[in-house]
Amino acid sequence: MKICHVVGARPQFVKYLPLALAQERARRQQAAAICDVLVHTGQHYDDNMSQVFFDELGMKTPDYQLAVGSQSQADQTAEILSRGDAVLKLERPDLVVVYGDTNSTLGAALAAVKRHIPIAHVEAGLRSHNRFMPEEVNRILTDHAATLLFCPSTTAVRQLAQEGMGRALLEGRLIELDALSVGAVTDKNHPLVVNTGDVMFDVLRHVLPLAERHSTVLKDLHPPDDFLLLTVHRAENTDRPEDLQRIIDAVDALSAGRPVIFPVHPRTAAALKRFGLAFGSTVKLIDPVGYFDLLMLLQASTGVLTDSGGLQKEAFWMKTPCVTLRRETEWVETVEAGWNVLFCNAASLPKPTQPAAPVYGDGHAAERMVGLMIDLARQGA
Repeated sequence: MKICHVVGARPQFVKYLPLALAQERARRQQAAAICDVLVHTGQHYDDNMSQVFFDELGMKTPDYQLAVGSQSQADQTAEILSRGDAVLKLERPDLVVVYGDTNSTLGAALAAVKRHIPIAHVEAGLRSHNRFMPEEVNRILTDHAATLLFCPSTTAVRQLAQEGMGRALLEGRLIELDALSVGAVTDKNHPLVVNTGDVMFDVLRHVLPLAERHSTVLKDLHPPDDFLLLTVHRAENTDRPEDLQRIIDAVDALSAGRPVIFPVHPRTAAALKRFGLAFGSTVKLIDPVGYFDLLMLLQASTGVLTDSGGLQKEAFWMKTPCVTLRRETEWVETVEAGWNVLFCNAASLPKPTQPAAPVYGDGHAAERMVGLMIDLARQGA
């Protein structure tokens, strides 16, 4: 079985890791002979946003580098589609795996569906219900092109059912690891929706002990005991000066004079310079950090202010209060649990009274995904 994984942005590099490990376990257990083809689109091309993640996590060098670089939304997606199609024509994989909601996700999905190659979408069924976000359009179109829809929660399963994709394995309940070979997994006209749990929980369980051993960021920065972590990268927050100023004002109000550590995304750094804007004096701007360092900063912080979907969940799992710097979030469970609040509704960090509930599975999502992909290949779908 040949599986082509397409990644292009830092969250996708991280999400690929547990699937690569699960594939290797399947090989060792002789469950399947899997050939793994890793394609890096180059959507994130700065070493601090790309290569450092491969180095830290010990992942293999991508088999293909598409080098699309920074372009407009349309041009970047078109380049990924075109260059990705050339790879698929050459490799002829049995399955293409795409992750999340970026231009890399949609471009690769379009390339696969045009060649009638089944698609597995990791993080299917998420919705912000804001179609002005490019990520929302990417995830909707990808879901409706996919063959296997791997959902992180029951909320995501229900969302897909509302959109007409009602063929949910076990009625959307988390599938047991010993029940992966379900027979007749899917066909191209009836995609299968599966609650696998969240692959990012797999990542955190694997990586956190490594980060605690290897990260030196706390030693290097010497942050105070009471500090906030800030990340800002989404186009909706950085493309217009009034939106970026709104974020600056919100950070100033929410931090309430506390120190803030801000690893600056290249897009945000460019926007600050272009618009002549600056965060307040309590915000310490640093270069982008690797995944190990980010987790250690999150763990040590009093709270996090972020527009990152992944960081919202990591804060939830690590019991760090979070303010999401957006008007909506796909990860509604974190809000319902009291550990996350949208900045338009926040006067301060949330003060949760209940522990975080296990709403995103048990940390074995990747094993479920690989088991189902193997089952799909055995049926010759």
